Amino acid sequence: MTWLSSRPAVWALLLALGQAATLAMVRAGPRVGYQHYVAPWELATDVAAWALAVFAVEVVLVGAGLVVHLKAIGAFLRARGWWRTAVVAGVFVMTSATLSLPVTRYAAELVLASTVQLVHLGAVLLFAISLGDNALAIWSKWFERVLGAPSLTGDAEPGGPDRFAWLLALFVVATAALLAIVSYQRHPHVPDEVSYLLQARYFAAGLLAMPLPKVPLAFEVDIMTYQATRWFSPFPPGWPAILAAGAAVGLPWLVNPILGGLAVVLGYMVVRELYPRRTARLTMLLLATSPWALFMAMNLMSHTASLVAALVAALGVGRVRRDPRVRWAVLGGAAIGVVGLIRPLEGVAVALLLGVWSLGARHGRIRPLPSLALTGTALLVGASTLPYNKALTGDARQFPVMAYMNATFGPGTNDLGFGANRGAGWRGLDPLPGHGPIDVAINANFNLFQTNTELLGWATGSLLLIALLALWGRLRRADWWMVAVVAMVAGIHSFYFFSGGPDFGARYWHLIIVPALVLSARGLETLGEQVRGAGPRDGATRVFAGAAMLVLVTVVVFVPWRAADKYFRYRGMRPDVRTIAADPAMRNGVLLIRGNRHPDYGSAVVYNPLTEESPAPLLVWDRSDSIRVALVAAYPSRRFWVVDGPSITGGAYKVVAGPLTGEALLTRTQ
Repeated sequence: MTWLSSRPAVWALLLALGQAATLAMVRAGPRVGYQHYVAPWELATDVAAWALAVFAVEVVLVGAGLVVHLKAIGAFLRARGWWRTAVVAGVFVMTSATLSLPVTRYAAELVLASTVQLVHLGAVLLFAISLGDNALAIWSKWFERVLGAPSLTGDAEPGGPDRFAWLLALFVVATAALLAIVSYQRHPHVPDEVSYLLQARYFAAGLLAMPLPKVPLAFEVDIMTYQATRWFSPFPPGWPAILAAGAAVGLPWLVNPILGGLAVVLGYMVVRELYPRRTARLTMLLLATSPWALFMAMNLMSHTASLVAALVAALGVGRVRRDPRVRWAVLGGAAIGVVGLIRPLEGVAVALLLGVWSLGARHGRIRPLPSLALTGTALLVGASTLPYNKALTGDARQFPVMAYMNATFGPGTNDLGFGANRGAGWRGLDPLPGHGPIDVAINANFNLFQTNTELLGWATGSLLLIALLALWGRLRRADWWMVAVVAMVAGIHSFYFFSGGPDFGARYWHLIIVPALVLSARGLETLGEQVRGAGPRDGATRVFAGAAMLVLVTVVVFVPWRAADKYFRYRGMRPDVRTIAADPAMRNGVLLIRGNRHPDYGSAVVYNPLTEESPAPLLVWDRSDSIRVALVAAYPSRRFWVVDGPSITGGAYKVVAGPLTGEALLTRTQ
């Protein structure tokens, strides 16, 4: 054991293999549901033998390695105060798994999940302890070169992006683009994305809506509004208008990776308005390697665009506080308005937070003019949705998405607040009918668990550092601003019946990602200050080296696992139908997609032309014999193909008949 304890590479390898093994115990997969560990009593039958063997070895070696350090660990924890340590332990345990039934299974999973995190934490601790003097000197020099020297005062160091920020941004763009190609297959997987992509395509063509097809029921998908002469997405126009820039050149899948890189650059400048450059660099390093950030930058959802707009707004207000000229207020206000055009509820949260922050200025004086300019510009930009609303719903005050939800699920189901009529009845995602305090607690549990899993992707959990800062450290004024952002975003969403579901982490809380990572970076710095070593920086170097190893394991193990296990063909969506539709033989044809509305037809509808006059093939949902009759009558000059979807084939889309005349099609049975 003496030889082993002096080999940091062995502990690093054990950590990587241990996380891979314990991820094999998780049941997530490309389905709509929260991830859970296999029940402890099912491990022997439902988990691969190699995974159990590797984790067993990690348990034994970590346990043996920690025995000689128990006295020192106990002294360190006593110095922090037992009640504070107990609260940290409570956070560590209670965020390690999410709710499930029966309660006994949930309790057993909490024990297993927290044990897994604890064993991995032990491996990290032993890695840090095993670093010798030469290794510490190398790590210390590397950290100072990459992150810069520690700040002596903790004061803000405002400034623009440097080579460090740009390199991290390029890493995010490249990684997210690679994930979008390899894992996400440049294809929508969530019903929201289907609607967004259709909306972006007709926006790019200069349309406010698409002409209603001759047989509307054959083009029916989720989250689309069908009126007498047109059909359109009910979503707010902000994100689709941005996505339209990519749709116009046939690269919509590349928009979010670029925005993800931009978030790093903007986040770096925003954090420097409040913190030293070293803290900002550490925060952005965590952001660039965060699975939550990378997978949000991979998809076609609106959250990364909302984050970028919020960061622009925060940067504008940060500049106002140092240089209270109206131009910065106008920039911030315009960006707040854009957040509202993308995700209205987030626009409200950002407006409230930055409105208060804008009141402060140099020397503590309140300057109302910049705040008035900020508010006025935000309202002006946000009000641009009013004519859009009126054009689609006939009432400037009626948002299309609210009209859609009221018509689909009943009046008031999508309103904020509490009541028995709230909710859309999404089984497994909204457990209880209506919305009340219990629902708030359940949604918070879902989102805290997902934040703990995907914020950092660390084998030890992601919220431990924030808990350490809150309970072992001393929060600075800037830290309290970060806490306020987290509380506002989580708090305002507690009035909504839905948590956001299991798609892409705690996605309704996505605006907390930068503040949460700032607090994580501060937690690392606090822990480094409290861990004593032989030299003045030995403790901090060991802490940062352990964190660096966790970051590396996340990028090498967690991100590829999540990309392959969950998001490849997520929700059964797959893009191979676009290859069929692109075949020149299908020109002027009608492809009847057999299967379910989602995923079979949902995957296909985005490859339709915007109007029926196009010679491109029409992809329709082959939902009934009566629809076939209507299609043949509507398109008498076209040829027909029958395509089985993945829910029928169990794999790829497959052309099973065609080309057929209308008469021949009607003689076939479905």
